[in-house]
This record gives sequence, C-alpha cells and structure tokens, in this order.
Amino acid sequence: MAPVNTRKEDTSISHLLPVKYLEDEQQYDGYNQASLASAVFNLSTSIVGAGIMGLPATMKTVGIIPGIVLIIFVGFLTNYTIDVLLQYTYECKATAYSGVMADSFGRVGRVLLQICIIINNFGLLVVYLIIIADVLSGSTISSVHHTGVLEEWGGGETWWNSRVVVMLFTTLFVLAPLVCIRHLDSLELSSAISVGLAVVFVVVTAAIFMYKLAFGTVSTPQLFPTFSADASAILGLFSVVPVLVTAFICHHTIHPVLNEMRNESDHKKVVQFSISLCTALYVMTSAFGYLLFGEDTLSDILSNFDADLGVPYGTVLSDIVRVGYALHLMLVYPVLNFSLRLNVDELVFPRAVPLTYDNRRFYLVTCCLTSAAFLGASFIPDIWDAFQFTGSTSAVCLGFVFPGAVVLRNRRHIFEGRGKKLLAWFLILLAAGASIMAITGDIYELFE
Repeated sequence: MAPVNTRKEDTSISHLLPVKYLEDEQQYDGYNQASLASAVFNLSTSIVGAGIMGLPATMKTVGIIPGIVLIIFVGFLTNYTIDVLLQYTYECKATAYSGVMADSFGRVGRVLLQICIIINNFGLLVVYLIIIADVLSGSTISSVHHTGVLEEWGGGETWWNSRVVVMLFTTLFVLAPLVCIRHLDSLELSSAISVGLAVVFVVVTAAIFMYKLAFGTVSTPQLFPTFSADASAILGLFSVVPVLVTAFICHHTIHPVLNEMRNESDHKKVVQFSISLCTALYVMTSAFGYLLFGEDTLSDILSNFDADLGVPYGTVLSDIVRVGYALHLMLVYPVLNFSLRLNVDELVFPRAVPLTYDNRRFYLVTCCLTSAAFLGASFIPDIWDAFQFTGSTSAVCLGFVFPGAVVLRNRRHIFEGRGKKLLAWFLILLAAGASIMAITGDIYELFE
C-alpha cells in the first residue's frame, strides 16, 4: 500500500512538517529543497546497509524460490508500515517518528522510540567501523586469520594498515566531514555512490557466476529447503526470519528524508522507488551470491571473497568487491548518524532550538557520537555480540512493533476495520518471533 496524504485541503503547510515545534518537542528547521532523486538515494542508502551481505545465506537455507518470495513479502510489509506512519503523520501534523509516538502514547512512547533508535543506530555505526577495519586490515576469528585488502597491498601487517590506524584515518578524513553535514539533501552524491557500489557488487557477482556457468563449474542450486529433525537445522530455518525482517528497516529515516523535499506529492514515489530498488538489489544479491558459491555460501558472503574465486583476475575482482563494500558502509554511516544525532539531541535537549541553528550544540553532539563509535569499535571488539541482541530487538520495534501499536491504539480513528487490526497484530507477532528466533540462535551458538 502506498502512503496517502489524508490532510485537509485548507492546510498552509507545503511539506510534511510545520516549522514551529509541536507540544511533543520535535525538531525541524524548515529546510525543504531536496529533489526526488536525492530523497530516493538517501532512503535507499538507509535501507541497504551491512545486512545485504547476509542475504545470500538465506537462499542457502530456505532455497531460491522461497527466499525471493520472502524478500518481496517483507518489502510489501515495510511499505505498509511506512504508509501507516505517514498517514498518521499527516493526520496529527507530526514532525518526526517521535511525534507520531508522542501523539499516540504520550511522552513515554516518544522516549521509548528514541531509545530504540539510539540503540539501533549507534550499534550499527560501531559494527560498520568494525567491518570496515576487518575488510581493510584483516581479522582473526577462531585462530583463522582473514587477510585484509590493505594487508595484501602492503605485503603484510604494518603500522599504516593496522586496525586502529585504519579506523582513525577513516573516522577523521572520511566520516567526520560527512557527519558534519546539516541536511540529508547534501548527502545526495555520497548516497548515490553508496547505492552504485551495491549495484557493482551485484554486477561483479553475476559476471563471475556467468563465467563459471559457461565452463560448467557451478553446482546445482537448491530451489526449496530440505527439512530435518536436527535442532541446528530447525534453528537454521528460523534464523532467516530476523535477517529478512530487519533487512528493510528504515523507518527512523523516513521523516528526515521526506521533510526536506520540495514537493510533498513526491512522497509516495520516494517510498515506492526506494523499496522497489532495494528489493531488486536484495533479490539479485541473494540469488547471484548463492548461485555462485552454492552450499559453500557463508553467513557473511564477503568472507567467500577471501578465497580464490577460480576466474581470471579473481584477485582484482575480489578486491573490487571488498573495497567497494567498505566504501559503501562509509557512505551509509552519515545517513544513519543523521537520525541518531537528531534523536539524541531531542532526548537530551528536548526544548532547545533546532540543532542546525546552534553550532556549538551541533558539533558537541556530533563529536561525542563519532568519538563514542570510534572508541567502541577500537577497544570493545566483542561489542558486536551485544549489538546483535539489542539491535535485532530495537530494529523490529522500529519497523513493525511501533507501527502496529499505532494502528491498534488508533487515537485519531483513521485505522478502522478488522483487517487492519489483524494485520497490526501480525506485524507485532512477526517482530516478536524474529527477536526470539535471533536470541535463541545466538544462545544456541554459544553452547553448541
């Protein structure tokens, strides 16, 4: 379902948000110069993060046909939940996701949402830095060392390709300039490049698969899952649910992106184009990744590119994929940081002027968040496990639990009908099931 503008015709607001604060203490500075392309690239970048590399493994688990169907299904559910948020936004004239929750559930709802966004986004930023360091500097897991791209180029580990130096350089000279940008519209080019790098991964993977297919060196793919009574096999089937459910989470970025648009009539197009684009990317990445590596597909397909690909210029292609992925995460980082910064600021300074109007506060919050992410990634490498737990829980709350709760609360009486109520319950139960499955899988791996 596409978002529908349900506001009255006599409103004087020409964009999603009013410039003045509402009683729910939301922030908005009135900027509305973003184009359709800018909004699509920024929203798509918010969707396509690190999770894309885990999708090929879902095909290995459930088979190609069910995997494709599930990706498309979750895409439709995401479109519906965004539609719910926008319908309610138009009705209550909220300026942010937090405004929707405040109107429905009061201050408690607003604070709960902000805490979930902070946990989800900050966790992702730390994980992105860890992945960037792993890709460029290498990593050692269970006594097995995965060589980084810079390690290969430098002929081994040196001071300039060490993890701390790589993360420090990336933070100071790549991320810092990007996170200091005050409007998402200014990230149009970087977001376009980020989406382009995801496309490059699909093209390279597809090209390698076609080459191997021509020489008959690919295995027959599994179209449907094979069932087994083994506990690990059952948990394996369930493990794809949290991966897929969290793959499209972008709800915390919807309002910041759409607020900046020149034409409110384009909101519907932005959501549809972005979700359609990301669905296509997910399907192609999953399918070609699994078709290329077959039963050897790892939970993070990037690890498959550490080995010999068995094609001409395999090392070059492997480096293109890995460097492209690291750059992709660097360009996703500022988009997630944007909504993180807004919510941290609203939580800590609820009555202050919009953040873009206060230079001192803007740079203080930005520096604190960037420094905290760097320190977390540098000195607490095991933090990944903690964020797997909190991230899966907070992400599904943002994408499914809160929109479902807004429908059930129905304070503005715009979600009438039994069908909408049932779908809202389905969203909440799906989110709860995904979290339970993710937590159960993590616990099982610890004691396996």
